[in-house]
Amino acid sequence: MTPRLDMIGLVVSDMAASLAFYRRLGLDVPADAADQPHVEADLPGGLRIAWDTEDTIRSIDPSWTRPDGHSSRRELAFLCDSPAEVDALYAELTAAGHPGHLKPWDAFWGQRYAVVLDPDGCGVSLFAALAAA
Repeated sequence: MTPRLDMIGLVVSDMAASLAFYRRLGLDVPADAADQPHVEADLPGGLRIAWDTEDTIRSIDPSWTRPDGHSSRRELAFLCDSPAEVDALYAELTAAGHPGHLKPWDAFWGQRYAVVLDPDGCGVSLFAALAAA
């Protein structure tokens, strides 16, 4: 299967302010989410949008720093069929010359996860659910 765009991720410095902004744009964001480190909402057409605090991103990627402009606060996340597909796609993209940012790893939230950079330096996540043990 071809990986499909599943989620758009935003890194935010103020979760409450960001969620309020997107609620004003009509997104159905959980009412009690302002104090959470990670929030997700479904978008029309099956996509999801997610917000992560800067601290959450640093816990996943200790090398992350706040950008001077607006880059590196947004990323695309592609759902893969399996952990093996995450590994294979990461290897294919990095072999084609795209910089790897986070090598594939088994994340604590239950996914095989990796990040490559697009030609403009934006993060593109690859992920798949880990098989239940």
